[in-house]
Amino acid sequence: MKFKPSAITLALSLALFPASQQAVEINKIELPDMGDSSGALITPAEEKEFGEAFFRSLHSQISINQDAEIQQYIQSIGERLVANSDAPSQPFHFFVVLEKDINAFAGPGGYIGVNSGLILITEAESELASVMAHEIGHVTQRHLYRAYEAAGHLSIPTAAATLAAILLGTQSPAMGQAALIAIQAGSVQFQIDFTRENEEEADRVGMQTLVGSQFDPRSMPTFFERLQQSSRYYGQNIPEFLRTHPVTASRISDTRGRAETYPFKQYADSLGYQLTKAKIRVLTSTDSAEALKYFQSGLTQGTTEQRTVARYGMGLIALNTQKFDEAEATFQQLVKEYPNQTQYVAALARTALESRNYGTALARYKKLTEQFPDNEAIKLEYITSLLKAGNAEQARKNLFLLKPKTQQQPIYSQLLAQAYSDLNQPAESHRYLAEYYYATGQTREAVQQIRLAQKSKGLNIKLSSILNERLSFFLDEEAEARHNK
Repeated sequence: MKFKPSAITLALSLALFPASQQAVEINKIELPDMGDSSGALITPAEEKEFGEAFFRSLHSQISINQDAEIQQYIQSIGERLVANSDAPSQPFHFFVVLEKDINAFAGPGGYIGVNSGLILITEAESELASVMAHEIGHVTQRHLYRAYEAAGHLSIPTAAATLAAILLGTQSPAMGQAALIAIQAGSVQFQIDFTRENEEEADRVGMQTLVGSQFDPRSMPTFFERLQQSSRYYGQNIPEFLRTHPVTASRISDTRGRAETYPFKQYADSLGYQLTKAKIRVLTSTDSAEALKYFQSGLTQGTTEQRTVARYGMGLIALNTQKFDEAEATFQQLVKEYPNQTQYVAALARTALESRNYGTALARYKKLTEQFPDNEAIKLEYITSLLKAGNAEQARKNLFLLKPKTQQQPIYSQLLAQAYSDLNQPAESHRYLAEYYYATGQTREAVQQIRLAQKSKGLNIKLSSILNERLSFFLDEEAEARHNK
């Protein structure tokens, strides 16, 4: 699909290169109202397709979190904020980027990413929520869109891939610069900078969203001020968040002034926030000994809850380093003390799964699906345990019972492909593996899988028709991408 000429064609994330860092000179574009010179707007269908294409391209270029528990947490915070925003019915998708850089960004279609590095430096859940509310504000106020006539010839896949490539530049300057050179070579030159008015408006509506969602409005100026004060120690490597969201003294003063209009009260962090931070710290750590030392220091500090989180972190490290007996003992004790805390009971079941004690793992996960029937993260882990235990048919049936939003995640197609492979149904296995590759931005591999599926024996008319349609779709997208290079 292509955008019609003169329509808005690019919605760019907040995480773009600043002009001072570009080796390539880029023409700035003023931010008008959303629309092109003829007043046409991007349609909801185009916006949805663009957002999905953008997210697929991100998967192929940066490390998007695939942990179901972490995804469930960040999505729940996002949905809580959106419900209290000025556009509660607008679709949003929140995700975590496993990068140490301090950054957050919004893309087309309501796709909002938060780097793990930013999550780890927050000192309160309301600080994380304030960043997400700010990004939501950029989306709901339509700051992301520009009348960008020069890109009217780009297809959605190409525009989305270009956007993702530029976003990658914030993580890998060399690759980002190469993307910009390629864009300029195609006579497409741009730079997107949010104006001070845009930032102030996102702060204002974001703070209203925070208050409505029962988060601390004072967390916004507190977090901004701490970032600004710490930036003096970064030298040339200041956080990307500060490059794309300049934090001035007046902006901090404005947000603090607004926050002070609300009555002061204490806002406690949820246990989910603390446990998610602990899990992210373990997942992103390159030094298990250092991470272990961090959690050990927390055993004697803070509240009882914080000390419990430190024990959980130590258990995750034990599991991650295959010290299964130690992990089992840690999680057994936590479950005994907190039998209804999903992260603890799931970690105990996961320990049995990782240690290949499949009988125990299945029993534990089955009990958890009954205890927490609405927890999709637990259901995904249960399905994984069914596959590893050799019960592919039950895994397949359980996959079809997952919520539609869960079925949109790449892991769904990946697990379904595995289930059909174990059931000796190669055509269906290749079909869903193709969908997994497509969802993660690997269209060429998706084409190969569809062609393998078409070579399978015993294809019925319905499946053949589906395969032909998907192959045509994938090939058209590849052709559009080649045409616009």
